[in-house]
Amino acid sequence: MQRFHALSVYNRRRYGKRVQKIPLDADFSCPNRDGTISRKGCIFCNPLGSGSGFSDRGMDLAEQWNFWHDLHTKRHRLAAFTAYLQSYSNTYGPIEKLACILDRLDGLPGLHSLSLGTRPDCLDDEKLDLLAEQREALGLSDIFLELGLQSSNDETLKHINRGHDSAAFASAVEAAADRGLNVVAHVIAGLPSPRGRETLDDLLTTVDFINELPVSGIKFHNLYVCRGTPLARLHEDGEYTPLTQEEYLFHLSEALMHLKPTTVIHRLNGNPTKGELIAPDWAANMRGLHNEVRAYLKKHDVWQGKKNGAETGIPDWFAAED
Repeated sequence: MQRFHALSVYNRRRYGKRVQKIPLDADFSCPNRDGTISRKGCIFCNPLGSGSGFSDRGMDLAEQWNFWHDLHTKRHRLAAFTAYLQSYSNTYGPIEKLACILDRLDGLPGLHSLSLGTRPDCLDDEKLDLLAEQREALGLSDIFLELGLQSSNDETLKHINRGHDSAAFASAVEAAADRGLNVVAHVIAGLPSPRGRETLDDLLTTVDFINELPVSGIKFHNLYVCRGTPLARLHEDGEYTPLTQEEYLFHLSEALMHLKPTTVIHRLNGNPTKGELIAPDWAANMRGLHNEVRAYLKKHDVWQGKKNGAETGIPDWFAAED
């Protein structure tokens, strides 16, 4: 029995088929790395900006797309794909660059939808208008803007060198939703804060903040320590300790119960790149952790929205096959 509103279920209910993400590195940067805001980056962000590094290897977008497209087509016979502009902040810089990248997506085989990872302070009316126009021009079923919030606590955001506040996130969400763009919020459990580490109450406050906004989806992440990050130095100096697996499972289950049942779950845990993880060890096995989450939810009779709109039972739309 499905206990949360999974992205796979959303796709099957909305489109009647599986839609596979293809990660693309479009060689964007980030204002929190190039000196516009800071050169330090967010305290947890790895040197690749959560990307594949394919752009550094000289592969253009079409080559990256064809690599993954051919792989998924041969292995799983899939026909519908989401272009996922993942690395760094994919609406940062002049609008001409964004327009050029969008033009390069035109005609990619199997292109079904678009997902852009970015920051709320890297969006303006002009760029949002462009994205809304290109959804129709490219024949896309959906555009998802994956916006990093991480926490609604402005003290925490300052402490982790995020470079924007929660009000910037709320403003970007409203503007995007007004144009029919889907917003996916990124939230991290166990962030370092001026008080040591964020608590369960901090996470639930962030979930409540998201519930009040036109956010269509969410990605939950357990904070893990990556090599080459400021967080790694804090961990080495004994100033930061990640959540244990049991703590994360409890925090996540409580967050799910407080989350609106209509919000689509795009991710339940983080996925460190091979060789970058320092701690905790349990974060290394993404598939195993995902199974642990499902087992924990079943054992403790947890479902999404149990404390927010779905108190009487698991909504029927959770039940579609993965």
